[in-house]
Amino acid sequence: MSKRPGGAPRAAQRPHGGQGQLRIIGGEWRSRRFAFPDGPGLRPTPDRVRETLFNWLAAYVPGARVLDPFAGSGALFLEALSRGASAGLALDTNAEAAAALRGHLGTLQCDSGQVLLTDALRYLEGQPPAPFDLVFLDPPFHQDLLQNACSLLEERGWLAKDAWVYTESEAAPSSLGLPANWRLHREKKAGAVNYALWQREEP
Repeated sequence: MSKRPGGAPRAAQRPHGGQGQLRIIGGEWRSRRFAFPDGPGLRPTPDRVRETLFNWLAAYVPGARVLDPFAGSGALFLEALSRGASAGLALDTNAEAAAALRGHLGTLQCDSGQVLLTDALRYLEGQPPAPFDLVFLDPPFHQDLLQNACSLLEERGWLAKDAWVYTESEAAPSSLGLPANWRLHREKKAGAVNYALWQREEP
């Protein structure tokens, strides 16, 4: 991972219609703050939830290939790269959000993360360049995106043999109907959001 430690300049604050802030919690870029544009369905994972998730994943992030199909603010994606993920691919349909996330990677001088402006489900219908070890699924709610994304990940070969998958949903994890060979590892609830970590097992 090619990044300049410590001395990279702060992210430029680009004008856009509405602005949020995210903070990287741990790893090489700990405490760095970035702006991201507001957008429909964009719901950044709260700091406390991210901290819990990455405590669960502490032993598995270093060296992992990471996929974030509904990247939004990029909070989970940047957190994973900061904590030593070897490569990452982020997808989003929001042009401003994708451009902002590319800008953050540029500011951090990180060349191990790629951001594509594309529809996640359409992209997942294709074949992956290589399987991913860790996937973050935090799609907009009430659009039937989560179950469809999970099915494509499993059916199209996007996942490593023992990959970890993180989900955020409006429904309880037990009612999601995800692939039968995904084992629910941990789950919690924060307000109206159910979040869970799954581990894939070979069918």
